[in-house]
Amino acid sequence: MFMNESEAAEELQRLTRELENFQDIAQQLMPLPGEVPTLEGFDIWGGSLQVSGSVGGDHITYVDFKTRFDLKARIERARAEGRFDVVENLERCQHKGGVALIDVAGHRMTDALLAAMLHQAFLLGAIYELDRYGQITRRLFENLNARFYQSSGTNKFVSLIYGEISDDAKFRFLSAGQPYPSVFSSAHNRFMEVSPHLCLSFPPLGMLPSFNVIDRSTTPSLLGFKERYEMNEWTLMGRGDILLIYTDGLTEHEGPNGRYFPGALEQKLREVKHLTARQIYDAIKADLIAFADPIDDASVVVIKVKKAFNVELAYFSSDVLEN
Repeated sequence: MFMNESEAAEELQRLTRELENFQDIAQQLMPLPGEVPTLEGFDIWGGSLQVSGSVGGDHITYVDFKTRFDLKARIERARAEGRFDVVENLERCQHKGGVALIDVAGHRMTDALLAAMLHQAFLLGAIYELDRYGQITRRLFENLNARFYQSSGTNKFVSLIYGEISDDAKFRFLSAGQPYPSVFSSAHNRFMEVSPHLCLSFPPLGMLPSFNVIDRSTTPSLLGFKERYEMNEWTLMGRGDILLIYTDGLTEHEGPNGRYFPGALEQKLREVKHLTARQIYDAIKADLIAFADPIDDASVVVIKVKKAFNVELAYFSSDVLEN
């Protein structure tokens, strides 16, 4: 049965209203990114460039432990329960700031909804981790991976990178399907090379179950199992150095003259390295758009060192967290 012109117009209006309602739901489900962490000795800022306006698969979650969580109450409870290892970890969190970059492949509202689910799951998992261990550990990624593997029927690439920096210049990160961070040295005026074994990355969430999953005997996987997640740890860095955490929308951005990363980005950082983290982010965003029209969402977080640390300049140490 064919619709006449009036019926077709009415049906189009109905579908438009449903689409707008779906978009509102996606935006309301997405938690706010939170306050950008304030940390002595560091200047932090970031943002996402969505190719489809306000809807997309890239999102940032900031973890300012001092404002997002009640660390004092948790410390008092853990001390009363005699869990002094947890007390020690929670006290360290008072001197840390973290950021999670979420990337769901695609630019539709369903992709934004999936990103919202991951965003919520990450924050709930972080609360559990703090209550039980006093810090965010690799177990958070293991649990998220198991959850998305068991429930994923969308065949979507869902990737996540979490980076955490402390005011003693220690930086650690864990990546599931995202490129590892980069350090631009102000003194050397270029990106620093990092040994591959200090940049361990793992498949996107939900793609493979863990080799150590407790339900392995009842978890089928035609592609096999992944090794357990590991945290990478670096020691940062010289005054004025710039740490970048980003999604693959930055590294895969391409124009008539080739890839934007790393060459064009490195040149831009040479020009703006003296600016604040927010100004550096704005400059990268503008330069990215000028280089070529983006075809994928891109998120970038800039962490700039404001002081020199009394540590040996060693970007390259690694740690496997047992917690």
